[in-house]
Amino acid sequence: MSRPLHRGVSGGGRLSGDIQDYLEDSQMKTKSEKEDFDKISKTSSNHHVLRNPFQFLFSDNSSSKQDSIENGFLLSDPFTPSNSRNRHMLTLLVLKLCLVVIVILGLTLTMSFFWTISLTPASTSPVIRGYRRLQEQLVSDLWDIGELSLGATRFKDSEFCSLEFENFVPCFNVSENLEMGLTEGKEFDRRCGPMSKQNCLVLAPPKYKIPHRWPTGRDVIWIDNVKISAQEVLSSGSLTKRMMMLDEDQISFSFASSMVDDNIEDYSHQIAEMIGLRNESYLVQAGVRTVLDIGCGYGSLGAHLFPKQLLTMCIANYESSGSQVEIALERGLPAIVGSFASKQFPFPSLSFDMIHSAWDGVEWGKKDGLYLIEVDRILRPGGYFVWTSPFANTPASVRDKENLKKWEFVRDFAKDLCWDLLSQQDKTVVWKKPSKKNCYASRKHGSGPLICKEGRDIESPYYHPLEACIAGTRSRRWIPIEERPSWPSRATLSSKELAVHGVLPDDFTQDNINWKSTVRDYWSLLSPLIFSDHPKRPGDEDPIPPNYMVRNVLDMNAHFGGFNSALLDARKSVWVMNVVPTSGVNHLPLILDRGFVGVLHDWCEAFPTYPRTYDMVHADGLLSLQTVKQSRCSMLDLLYEIDRLLRPEGWVILRDTTSLIESARAMASRLKWEARVVEIENNNDEKLLVCQKPLIRSQANSL
Repeated sequence: MSRPLHRGVSGGGRLSGDIQDYLEDSQMKTKSEKEDFDKISKTSSNHHVLRNPFQFLFSDNSSSKQDSIENGFLLSDPFTPSNSRNRHMLTLLVLKLCLVVIVILGLTLTMSFFWTISLTPASTSPVIRGYRRLQEQLVSDLWDIGELSLGATRFKDSEFCSLEFENFVPCFNVSENLEMGLTEGKEFDRRCGPMSKQNCLVLAPPKYKIPHRWPTGRDVIWIDNVKISAQEVLSSGSLTKRMMMLDEDQISFSFASSMVDDNIEDYSHQIAEMIGLRNESYLVQAGVRTVLDIGCGYGSLGAHLFPKQLLTMCIANYESSGSQVEIALERGLPAIVGSFASKQFPFPSLSFDMIHSAWDGVEWGKKDGLYLIEVDRILRPGGYFVWTSPFANTPASVRDKENLKKWEFVRDFAKDLCWDLLSQQDKTVVWKKPSKKNCYASRKHGSGPLICKEGRDIESPYYHPLEACIAGTRSRRWIPIEERPSWPSRATLSSKELAVHGVLPDDFTQDNINWKSTVRDYWSLLSPLIFSDHPKRPGDEDPIPPNYMVRNVLDMNAHFGGFNSALLDARKSVWVMNVVPTSGVNHLPLILDRGFVGVLHDWCEAFPTYPRTYDMVHADGLLSLQTVKQSRCSMLDLLYEIDRLLRPEGWVILRDTTSLIESARAMASRLKWEARVVEIENNNDEKLLVCQKPLIRSQANSL
């Protein structure tokens, strides 16, 4: 078959290949990068963590009396008896002065390089004024040269992780949990200890390739990018063989394949009919926008529903090989590692319009129905629970007493939860959660779980233990899905809905306006960086980055979800994982009510996903938030985690105070990122840091 185009773009990853190639390339290009002003728009002001960039050129005022002033530089005579510097230091000083002269001469080429430091003319509110800062850029670059020549240990390159970390997710150590005696699903629980931090750079596999651009990447992935072998694909049974077709070094997914008896299109059509709709295209009109797929396989249902304006998040246990979550993310589909064996999911109550579970292996009858109670907690009023299982009430299952017992428990417990059994076809059953609350009061005494007390029904269940009570009934967010605006109107909340979240309409509106402008600036900013090997001639417009330049986006401090909303308004082919830090204000319920997906997370812990799963990582104000609220992790810890999450040739955009951005820029060099500091128009207090991660593969024989 013909090979689809790669996602990689021109100029997108100059540091590629194995470690040796990277080291050789770094040595050869250091001087040329300084002359071409590759690190644009940095500033020497507010370098609160950096030494004076000229101190390697100037002597102290209290130095030897033989010192003399020459062309504005304070120099020492190396041949006077009182001079303690040796000939080596003199040579080093001369080399530094030569570099200064070279860089200063490079200023005459400023206008030739103007295209690399300015926004496209189409941008209405440019964020770069780079040519005005070239002299300050020179100061910053001279500081870098001085630090490198002096061999400052605090800028020593980070070490690479061993091969065992290529696909490892910190905090999910199944082997360690089993050694502790944890069983019955608890071995998949998330446990973050002091040893879960990885202060090293996770290398890409030896044969890693940049994923295909969307939408090609939805249907075709490189087999070497995920932890699954060709033999595993071919020997995993007829079901998976129908689902995946191995073609040389790629896995092709087909919508004509299936995880059930019929193909995925027929299966989703069947679900819609069981709800009472003509087909799955009408699910949006029925109030369904977000779907949680428990044990999603390889994301085929989500891939099929995405063109229908349905956003499906996969959640599954951590697996050391053949991971459902890893493959779903590689396909450009929302996914996260998670288990509810003993802990609640990191979502507030009433989060999803539909929850789907097919062939997931969950023992729903265990723990007195706690798993079904957790499904009820995160399901919106009027939402649907779709369950496909061999234990459903089929002629084959009722002949087996154990299977019949399991089916009867789920059926009876669903009734105790006031779920309405809508329909059953073959092995698939659809229940509907009640839209009204009167059913709970009309139940017979002791016939089902009690309503949670106010203190136990929380909106920030960050891996909180499972609760044996019905949650969300006291929430002001108890609004049936059929009464909510259908997508995409849902993304703009009414003043009444905003009041539920304690947000003023003016603040919400202004936030949306600001983010629309910011997203335009981001895309204009990335234009000259992406196409930097295609010089712009005077009068030519900058090329526009394609809307499908990135697919998986992680917003580390999502606020109201404005970045997500602006990307969709700009028709970018992306989905966004909106993360609300546990150290900040919890706006996750608002984000979910807008029809987006997201989670709560503590950024001093590892994010529950595999390495190399996001094309872009964005954080607005997170560094400030972590500085004020957290003390148990450092900025460098956070940048290591970003590097783990980011795909090779992926982008990082950090917006924060000038001092924090300058600190982050200095640390970015340790991570081998290509980093640029960018000014923000009419804002002297904040700056942007734009970075790109290089592609560095591991060498199995050398590590």
